Amino acid sequence: MKRIVLGPVRFYQRYISPGLPRRCRYHPTCSEYMVDAVNYHGAFKGFLMGLGRILRCHPFIQGGIDYIPLKFSLRRNHDEEYHGPYDRKEK
Repeated sequence: MKRIVLGPVRFYQRYISPGLPRRCRYHPTCSEYMVDAVNYHGAFKGFLMGLGRILRCHPFIQGGIDYIPLKFSLRRNHDEEYHGPYDRKEK
């Protein structure tokens, strides 16, 4: 199931994104966030989280650092003390 979800994302990252100017207002980018969310939370929840992130990425938002949260959430993760989804420790 992960391959089905990540296939279009990988295609976008490899063939479409390099030809476009950098537009994502977040770090990591929306496509990287989708990949991390699917790998960390599974295909269904990760896809929903990635889709929510894409919908949040628009010109009227400030952006910034937004790593995937440890618990499933469609909201932005404001906990910036961590450096990524895989080097976090449970609180």
